[in-house]
Amino acid sequence: MLPKITDMLFFQLATSDDNKETFDYRSRIMDMKEGNYLIEVPIHVETGKMKMLHLGDELSVVYVNENGLRHYFNSHVTGFGKDRVQLIHIRKPLEDEITKVQRRSYLRVPASLEIAVQSTEQAVHFLAHTIDVGGGGVSFYTKPEIAMQAGWNLNCWLLVPYRNGTREHVSFDAEIVRVVAQENGTNQVMAAYKKIPDHERQKVIRYCFEQQLEQRQ
Repeated sequence: MLPKITDMLFFQLATSDDNKETFDYRSRIMDMKEGNYLIEVPIHVETGKMKMLHLGDELSVVYVNENGLRHYFNSHVTGFGKDRVQLIHIRKPLEDEITKVQRRSYLRVPASLEIAVQSTEQAVHFLAHTIDVGGGGVSFYTKPEIAMQAGWNLNCWLLVPYRNGTREHVSFDAEIVRVVAQENGTNQVMAAYKKIPDHERQKVIRYCFEQQLEQRQ
């Protein structure tokens, strides 16, 4: 069921428009190596223009098997190489990650990062630390005296450190998806990005990718 060498992949990049259903780019699998597909530089389906990808870019991929059935999986850029032409390495999915239904998901990693949160429903502004972060949202703990409810909108600023010692601030609007009370009196708040520029999302994805590489090493 997995795509093979010479198969054509169609995909879209992770964007803030999660309802988008068109697959804008196509690329052919040229080789497989160490758990990765090596693909050609993608070309836009309509314009024919080449698309340069970046390390950690999240991809939602579709391909058609020999029976004419569409299959989907999620992947991300893991590196680059050259074999007469520029080749892009993307993570090869596991068999059980292939689905017949499009499923948008993002890489998420455990992380204790400083986050500033402001609620638009109440005049509440506080600092907290994340539990995990990803390209689709974050979760964090709040003190018992800070009340949060599902459906509330938040303005957030996240401090993201990278392996090279640099730090970036990521700003975004989020919506609380769920609040879970903890035994120690704190609350776990799970929030999904509601409005985040693509360049800001890519900062978070880069951090997640670096953490994943560090865990593998």
